[in-house]
Amino acid sequence: MSSRRASLTALLVAGVVLMALPSAAAAHRGARVTELATFAAAGCTGTCGSGSTIGPDGAIYVTDGQLGRVMRVDRHSGAVSTFAAGLPVLHTPPGIGGPIDIAFVGRTAYVLVANVGPTFGEPDVVQGIYRINRDGTGTPVADIGAWAVMHPPNTPFGLAGGVQYALEPYRGGFAVTDGHHNRVIRVRRDGEVSELQAFGNVVPTGLAAWGRTLFVGLAGAVPHPPEEGKVLALAPHSDPVEIASGAPLVVDVELGFDRRLYALSQGIWNWPNDPANAGKPASPDSGSLTRVNRHGGLTPVVAPLDRPTSVAFSRRNAYVVTLTGKVLKISGIR
Repeated sequence: MSSRRASLTALLVAGVVLMALPSAAAAHRGARVTELATFAAAGCTGTCGSGSTIGPDGAIYVTDGQLGRVMRVDRHSGAVSTFAAGLPVLHTPPGIGGPIDIAFVGRTAYVLVANVGPTFGEPDVVQGIYRINRDGTGTPVADIGAWAVMHPPNTPFGLAGGVQYALEPYRGGFAVTDGHHNRVIRVRRDGEVSELQAFGNVVPTGLAAWGRTLFVGLAGAVPHPPEEGKVLALAPHSDPVEIASGAPLVVDVELGFDRRLYALSQGIWNWPNDPANAGKPASPDSGSLTRVNRHGGLTPVVAPLDRPTSVAFSRRNAYVVTLTGKVLKISGIR
């Protein structure tokens, strides 16, 4: 397929979603934010809250990289319990990693674990995807770190194993973003790893799948200006298509109710522009939940949010996880 035809194909696919979206003038009146749960340990200094998903039982499952675990949060009562534990923990620098995202295939949970393994002096630890067993332990099923070392990206990097960020079931396997190596990776259920899409220095983050289309959030290069915070659409045999832009440090992208497309902005990145600060979070209370509008922009739905890391939708509510280990419920979205 030619590049022109591929781009047109992806644009038509993405247009199906955009047709269902409201204009920029439509606001979410009456949206309310309440704290549903806090699961972080006292003295949290790292990535206490990261990826999340709604499980097959309707509960919210959240990764805690600080303690190498996955927490289950009841959507109705806010009760918190441990779903999985004993997973490899994060390392600093860069301060993000360990269990970083979670997805379900049927009733089986899979957890993405980043910034562990040989790169950090742990030769027997796998950096990649773990299947969660019935007893809450994890079994490695894909060694993405080892593959990354053998297949370095074309963009500059400091960590040979990359920094995998988001996990999404896709086309019978998984799609995984690597924000450090600037690419989207495809992982088969048998653990085979390959490159799905390579980028320049755009820092791919969150993922959402809709049929054969994959939506990818981009944080943009440091210092993550709003014009580089984007949502792209990827379709098989097609060039990436930009769907929307305009929010600083996009960290997640999700399809909400009515197939509306949302992007989570962590907010304003205000560190000195130094390589040692790459991967550090945005300023407190500068994040927002945004929605793609017809004009290719990202319209704020709820702001401010304090360093959000992921969002999941159930019915007409959004559930936002924060870096500090909280789950926020956003209701009244319409």
